[in-house]
Amino acid sequence: MLTVICDAPGTLRAEQREAPRRGDEEVLVRVRRVGVCGTDMHIFTGTQPYLSYPRVMGHELSGTVEEAPAGSSLRPGDPVYVMPYLSCGRCAACRQSKTNCCMNIQVLGVHRDGAFTELLSLPQAFVHKAEGVTLDEAAMIEFLAIGAHAVRRADVQAGLRVLVVGAGPIGLAAMLFARLRGAEVTALDTREDRLAFASRYLGIAHAVRVSDGDVLALSALTGGEFFDTVFDATGNAKAMERGFELIAHGGKYVLISIVPDTISFSDPEFHKREATLMGSRNATTDDFETVLTAMRAGQIPTNAFGTHRLPLAEVPSGFARLLDPAAGVVKAIVEC
Repeated sequence: MLTVICDAPGTLRAEQREAPRRGDEEVLVRVRRVGVCGTDMHIFTGTQPYLSYPRVMGHELSGTVEEAPAGSSLRPGDPVYVMPYLSCGRCAACRQSKTNCCMNIQVLGVHRDGAFTELLSLPQAFVHKAEGVTLDEAAMIEFLAIGAHAVRRADVQAGLRVLVVGAGPIGLAAMLFARLRGAEVTALDTREDRLAFASRYLGIAHAVRVSDGDVLALSALTGGEFFDTVFDATGNAKAMERGFELIAHGGKYVLISIVPDTISFSDPEFHKREATLMGSRNATTDDFETVLTAMRAGQIPTNAFGTHRLPLAEVPSGFARLLDPAAGVVKAIVEC
């Protein structure tokens, strides 16, 4: 089977591998679509902190069932999506149903080889029927669920003022689900095209471009009070530190981004706000269901999100182009 491997930062190659054998209680999945994620970009550029090379990337996937265990509700040919966070079910986090931050987590495409291939054998607990959505949409569930999880974790309520810093796919997902909860959403980013996307397709209230005057603009939008909830989805340490300035008194700051750095902030400024600082990692089954419900209701502009596509065989030659801001990529889909 065709498989694309990242041998080292900046180096991708294709090779033929032997197809996997299905293990007991596993489902053999034929990969059909793989979304290209910021994590894949970080792996390619060498800035992913939880990874060793070589690695087969790809964790946003949909496919069809090739083989399933006896007694399974899955049948050959069924369209499926995969929850790529393989949790242990036993650790302190899992015992609290926080499988997204399992102590022994194995994320496809990060801790173990992922979906830039043709076949995967996976524990059936993580393979789910993709009913009522297309294969393209099923491959988008995971990144949208990360945004949905962050919004749920922050307990965003109707009428709250929400700022999302970073208008990549994860940030856009957070904007979408905050707006669906009735929040007044503002986007902050360096790129006009991403801000225009958020305004046009996600219905956000305000879009502000990063500039010398952006703090004054954000202050004016909130009567000088700033934001009840701030989400960072930049993947930039300096931006993450700057976000502490934009929290309202009594507000929350949610770091969706992860960087291999130390983040620091002014304790007096943080303390006087009695601010709440949260990390938000991955997503849970509930968040995947939230996304599916919204997709089936037509509340997610999936056609707009899917801006680029390329076949698996062209990933080694075409992947680097997806990093170019001039290409206008929002979500690229690899076809297997």
